[in-house]
Amino acid sequence: MKPFAAVLAILVLVFGLAYVFTSGGTPKPTQAALESALVCTTCHEPLDESSSPLAQQMKKQIRAQIAAGRTTAEIKAYFVAELGPQVLAVPTKSGFNLLAWLLPFAAIILGAAAVGFGARAWLKNRDDSDAAGPAPDGPKLAPGLEQRVDQELAAFDG
Repeated sequence: MKPFAAVLAILVLVFGLAYVFTSGGTPKPTQAALESALVCTTCHEPLDESSSPLAQQMKKQIRAQIAAGRTTAEIKAYFVAELGPQVLAVPTKSGFNLLAWLLPFAAIILGAAAVGFGARAWLKNRDDSDAAGPAPDGPKLAPGLEQRVDQELAAFDG
């Protein structure tokens, strides 16, 4: 149980630090960053890859919003209000969308635990069978036949 707790503590520390470093500060939004963070709702491609009329309008609107001094969060909120949450390339980290972030990590952790418990049980069963002594070799041979087999094996080895 101690190794599992240590691994869990390390994972919490790593992901906690990653969250702290990625959530700090609000840098000035860039056209390229916003185009890769938003999706055209007509062709379902990122804006930086789409050339549909709606994508062109969205790109113009992004330029206007950046010129107006809006932050990245404000620009994204504007497009979510206009076109709905499907405009975001990455799901939000709240509500039902939180499952999209948590389920892969939960699956990895549960899978690793299952493999660990399975390996432990397999090794325990293997050790138990070794402690019980050698497995029976089957039916015993008649003494004369057993002596003959021993002589043949000795001649073969010699």
